[in-house]
Amino acid sequence: MGSVAQLLADSLEAHSIDQVFCVPGESYIGLTSALVEREKVRIIVCRHEAGAAFMATADGRLQNRAGVVLVSRGPGLANGLVAIHSAYHDATPLVVIIGQVERADFGRLALQEQNYSLLLADITKSVIEVNQPEMASEAIARAFHMAESSTQGPVAVVIPEDLFDEETHAPVIMPAPKLSSSPRQEDLDKLAKMISRAERPLILVGGALLAESLDNADVLSDLNTLSESWVLPISPTHRRPQLFDSKHPNYGGYMGIRVPSSLLDHMKTTDLMVVLGERMTDTVSQSYKFPLAPTPQFFMVHIWPDADEIGRVWHPNLGIPASPHNVIKGLLHKSIPKDIDKRKNWVETLNKEHKKLLSKEWNPTTDGVNFAAVVCEVDKYLEKDATITSDAGNFGSFIHRYISFGQKHVFLSSVVGAMGSGMPMAVAAGLRRPGTQTVCFIGDGGILMMGNEIATAVQYGVNPIIIIADNSMYGTIGMHSYVRYPDKPFMQGTKLTNPDFAAWARSFGAEGITIQTEADVSVAIDKAFSIRVKPVVVHCHTSAVQMSAWRKYERSETLT
Repeated sequence: MGSVAQLLADSLEAHSIDQVFCVPGESYIGLTSALVEREKVRIIVCRHEAGAAFMATADGRLQNRAGVVLVSRGPGLANGLVAIHSAYHDATPLVVIIGQVERADFGRLALQEQNYSLLLADITKSVIEVNQPEMASEAIARAFHMAESSTQGPVAVVIPEDLFDEETHAPVIMPAPKLSSSPRQEDLDKLAKMISRAERPLILVGGALLAESLDNADVLSDLNTLSESWVLPISPTHRRPQLFDSKHPNYGGYMGIRVPSSLLDHMKTTDLMVVLGERMTDTVSQSYKFPLAPTPQFFMVHIWPDADEIGRVWHPNLGIPASPHNVIKGLLHKSIPKDIDKRKNWVETLNKEHKKLLSKEWNPTTDGVNFAAVVCEVDKYLEKDATITSDAGNFGSFIHRYISFGQKHVFLSSVVGAMGSGMPMAVAAGLRRPGTQTVCFIGDGGILMMGNEIATAVQYGVNPIIIIADNSMYGTIGMHSYVRYPDKPFMQGTKLTNPDFAAWARSFGAEGITIQTEADVSVAIDKAFSIRVKPVVVHCHTSAVQMSAWRKYERSETLT
């Protein structure tokens, strides 16, 4: 016999959990006390629950299994909601353990009491309430299984504070085996025939394929083989750039948010879109216009490991609820089509346009550094297995335009676009991948949301390089304001007054470097990558006129 807290610790260990993230809270102190006593699961103490949850989300994504965050009731959970929302929309596995008020106080509006089944109904796959000692281990096993199955996502487990100390004879419930669905042979036959007939196919690859690649090194190798043997262009989707080598001749262009018209116009001539492991959202589909929802304007095949998702928005000509990798392997077992040469010009056309967009060219700006200069310089120093994290913001467009992503790179970001994710994800990457490069790109808005997690990096000996794009405004909102209401002023609603971020970094014990002009870039970036013993913050005073990697404000006076 042992306590529920001990049983929960056993359950986490049974699921191979070696670290959890939290801001310590009294409502689950029974569990943390048990973990500290056993010294088998490391507790990463963070500075904000959103930071802890983003770290757990990134930790799970790095391993294709659910990361674990512990949050206290009420305000603790409320602080973490942004990361849980992000995990849900990003289809990322996450287990959230929530401390609840004591059972005797249920329904009395006790301190920080809340109905979590209602609060989390729209941003979790399930909320499991544990009110009996015998349920504890079973609930943990169910949470991991649900989080990691089908369309992955967050699952919450709610445990009353008084339950942790209760005694129980309940056994540890071991992990359920991961499921992998295979396509029907008739669907593979139909897919092979559709691809064989297509003259201008476009293959989009997304998050479900990325998840499989973390478990199996053959996934991306098989994708490359299929692309080369069947002459197929491959386009990674929004914030999944590492799925295909950007220098490969079959790279068909990055299918991110607001694809440049010079590339998109070519893509729109496709006669078959195969969506391989991408759930499809408004960002990938260019606001549901490519493909057109609900009825696509060309033949469409949707492959996703969850039948409920296929047909939910689009009506594809063929839907295959199966493992994307199993579909690839199924196609590789078939004979290569005889007339694949008909697609060579199509692949070359897309790749030529992609190379134009990837070229290291930019125009200097007078109101600050064109962030392109910084990103291009960083690209020179990135190792093949580096982790790159990106916060939300227009500065991200420079990353996707100028970083030469390869299939050994790791890229972490909030696909749904939650600000504040970049820094905690960099900390998580440093913890999970010690000895490898970690570079975080973040804006002046995002850095003061979750930038305090640099203290967590210092505490645990993690040494990311943080590149801050400071244009003294919420740049993405400024762009939207300018585009939608070009004749109306907007700076009053987007302008920021910022600290000296280099001095801010030094106050935490990190290194601080400042870039004021383009002439500072090469020396500053070289110095940043030469320091390996502590975090480095590079404060870049960037242009506001250059609103993104693709566009400028036509009238710069609108920024005054």
